[in-house]
Amino acid sequence: MIARFLWLAGVASASIIASNASAQDAPQPAADNSESAEQATGRGEVIIVTARRRAETAQEVPLAISVIRGDSIEATGNFNVVKLQQLAPTLQVYTTNPRNTSVNIRGLGVPFGLTSDGFEQGVGIYVDDVYNSRVAAATFDFLDVAQVEVLRGPQGTLYGKNTTAGAINITTNQPTFDFEGRAELTVGNLNYKQAKAAISGPLSDTVAARIAVAATSRRGTLYNVTSQRWINEQDNLGIRGQLLFKPNDDFSITLSGDYSKQDPECCGTVFVRVGTTQRPITRQYDELVKAINANPNPAFPGRNYAVPSRNPYDRLTDLDSSLNAGNKIGGVSARIKWDVGPGTLTSVTAWRFWDWKPENDRDFTGLSIVSKSQNPSQQDQYSQEFRYNYESQKIDFVVGLFGFKQRIDTQGTEQQGADASRWSLTGANAGNPSILQGLTASNTQWLKSTSAALFGQLSWKVTDALTIQPGARLNYDKKSGFYQRIVTNGQGQAISCVTTPGNPLPPVLAAQCGVYQPQISAPSDSAWNFTYDFNVNYKIAQDILAYATYAKSFKTLGINQNGLPLNADNTVNFDAGTVKPESVNHYEIGLKTQFWNRRATFNLTAFRTEIKNFQATVNGGQFGTVRGYLANAEKVRSQGIEADFKVVVSDRFTAYANGAYTDAKYKKFTNAPCPPELSGGTLQPANQPADYSNAGVPNTLSPRACDISGDRLPGVSKWAFSYGAEYNIPVTLLDKDGQLYLGVDGNYRSHWNSNASPSIYTEVKGYALTNFRAGFRGEGFDIFGWVRNAFDVNYIENLQVAPGNTGLIAGQPGDPQTWGGTIKFSF
Repeated sequence: MIARFLWLAGVASASIIASNASAQDAPQPAADNSESAEQATGRGEVIIVTARRRAETAQEVPLAISVIRGDSIEATGNFNVVKLQQLAPTLQVYTTNPRNTSVNIRGLGVPFGLTSDGFEQGVGIYVDDVYNSRVAAATFDFLDVAQVEVLRGPQGTLYGKNTTAGAINITTNQPTFDFEGRAELTVGNLNYKQAKAAISGPLSDTVAARIAVAATSRRGTLYNVTSQRWINEQDNLGIRGQLLFKPNDDFSITLSGDYSKQDPECCGTVFVRVGTTQRPITRQYDELVKAINANPNPAFPGRNYAVPSRNPYDRLTDLDSSLNAGNKIGGVSARIKWDVGPGTLTSVTAWRFWDWKPENDRDFTGLSIVSKSQNPSQQDQYSQEFRYNYESQKIDFVVGLFGFKQRIDTQGTEQQGADASRWSLTGANAGNPSILQGLTASNTQWLKSTSAALFGQLSWKVTDALTIQPGARLNYDKKSGFYQRIVTNGQGQAISCVTTPGNPLPPVLAAQCGVYQPQISAPSDSAWNFTYDFNVNYKIAQDILAYATYAKSFKTLGINQNGLPLNADNTVNFDAGTVKPESVNHYEIGLKTQFWNRRATFNLTAFRTEIKNFQATVNGGQFGTVRGYLANAEKVRSQGIEADFKVVVSDRFTAYANGAYTDAKYKKFTNAPCPPELSGGTLQPANQPADYSNAGVPNTLSPRACDISGDRLPGVSKWAFSYGAEYNIPVTLLDKDGQLYLGVDGNYRSHWNSNASPSIYTEVKGYALTNFRAGFRGEGFDIFGWVRNAFDVNYIENLQVAPGNTGLIAGQPGDPQTWGGTIKFSF
């Protein structure tokens, strides 16, 4: 009876998080993805764990892992990695558009803010063993996904590409030799439509195929009064095909191909607030708007500018530049598995591409300040991994070779508009629109990245209870880049900002060079790194496992690819061309327990991660480096406690609660760019201690750099929780046996900061979201209604500081209340 409950409750169960293990090849869906292997085994169902690249039961894995089952993803509407953070408290995902997406675990991973191609992810994203090098993959719909594993902590001795903060391992449904299929249709408010279908079956006794498609569309959540259209919409399409050749039980080849595209009008912002900087008061946002209205521009006769609303939750914007987030990603792969003696040899060969065609409004207003901002990119990546898994009574090990090659080409254009002179210049120059109107920075850049690694991990079962597990990795990385910015004036003539002693630039040219400067750089660097980890785990009792881990890891060197910052004398700072590798020391202890006849699971983890030369994204407030650049913070520390609890009270009721306390700080960052309240004024004298006493006071001196040691890392909530519960009753409706069910799930995140140098103006308030669903399910069908953000909570997903130190803060509100219904059939 319990096994029948597990099957019937699978699709929409509220128990989403399996803190310990992946439930990969269970013959039927479990009640929820947090069902541990021991729980399932006690109910006659075997769940296979592959977190350590071999099959083992869940509670025996000495790692902190969260697993979200594919059916649970569908039931809760969390259909991509960005949404997934609502289910996994230790995961932080923030995005201003697909390219500028941060995926972090425990506050660590990629620098928060605008993305540079020149750094590596600290959180690796893998789909069927294939590494996805760009976090843009996080914004695409999950396509025929069986499960998603979130592995916390360094994973470099287990996975091909080095991952210092963790890994997101996505497994899709594989081809089957039994004919099967499924279809799903969802409709909701905001004109939401989502359709999914998959079919799988044999082509012969040794060949099977599977194909899956998915499409999602939804009206935008912000209304642009300028274009009179809704923006930040969803417009996604994906297809995946797989071919399996399995001549015998010991050998298989799986060929896969996928293609996904997005073409939404996205990604715009709304006015959130204005914070006072140290600029003269006449050069700050509100006064600049008054000056523009008091000095009409012939290009905009009769204009009296005002933002459509100063309440971000009115969801009104007036952006005047074209918006687009065209995004294509795809590739092919071949995975060969061959059982050789006591082990398995695996080869994964892959090619992937990414094509990004954006259009943005980088001044965040309806004024023509930055009239064009776009940086289309094209990426090709090739990867090859060989891995051998060996298992015996006393010794298990994994050893692997990994090679990776990547090239990214970017063609950037940023152009000043008709209001730029009044906004950015002073004196008589401010009244001459022609000085900056049409001033264009055309950027050409490329990045070549090569990586190779030898990695492995050994498990020595000293006794039936004690296991010692060392691992090691030898890694080589080489990066070379090229960046060239050509600046042309409104007449299309190239300008030069080179000066000679006694020959200053003419006023007009000096004003133009203060906004954009021609640049050329070609950084290149390489490094070898050796890292290792050591784990000891002890089975205190049959259902109690304790473990301790130390890992010495690294994140490879980085190069700045989006333009270099300017020195105080307005010259290019070439010293910022490269950034040092991160050096990581990670400590973790954990306890995994089950009790009440294995109906209850409680797992506890404590961790501390220290990083030297932390790679941070910073922004100096200059138009020429508005995309941000990389810099090293001397030391960062993240520490915390994570707890996961799940209980199956009866066949009718199940519940879970997961929580994380994360204390992530800059332990030492003495030369950081200053937040907006300490920016914009004349620079304080050199070689003197920085004075922070006039924060937010107009027309005062600004520090040349700020010491933000002790401040919290951006994007990290100190407290995060997720919870859920479901109750069901057996019924017969329309001659169909099944279950009526009611489920609730929710999450809470405490406040966090949305600027690399934390600012009082970019503090994001904490929020709690609650979702409900109710439906009827039975063999081969599931029909349910849902409401997400049921109480229509207003919350902000991210905040951005506008360039120019004017004090403008823009942002993107989170989704309002949404509701709809879903019908699913399978055979």
